[in-house]
Formats: sequence, structure tokens, C-alpha cells
Amino acid sequence: MAFNLRNLSVLAYANGFTLWHYRAGEEQLAALDGETYFAEAGDLIAPGDIIMASGSHGARMGAVSRRGAHLVLNAM
Repeated sequence: MAFNLRNLSVLAYANGFTLWHYRAGEEQLAALDGETYFAEAGDLIAPGDIIMASGSHGARMGAVSRRGAHLVLNAM
């Protein structure tokens, strides 16, 4: 399953920081760590943001960083 922009929502925003939630559905949560997984939302998500993801395989939380031209979710 690929990234779905409709499953990404803002939970809180302040001072240039955004706390996001992503509904992963049946997606294996490890897939979210890929360098291109959140590429479609690259104009919305910024380094330093936090994404909480939940799905049928559990939940995880990660901080967004930039690796080259890609945004990467670093598990917390």
C-alpha cells in the first residue's frame, strides 16, 4: 500500500511546528521509514515535525528529518 494524502491530518500547529497523525491502515509500519514514503506530502511536512501513525499493525511516533532531498521519519 502506498502513501495516501487523505490519511494524513494535522493534530496541532504552533510556531512553525506541526504534529501530524497518519492512518496507516493495513500498511506495515516499517514502510513509513522509507525515504520516499512521505514524498507526496513534502510541501506540507517539514523537518522537526512529528508524525504519529496508527494502523492495524500497531502505532509509532517519529520525528521528521531530511536526508538529502527526502523527508525521513525517525522512530522515537
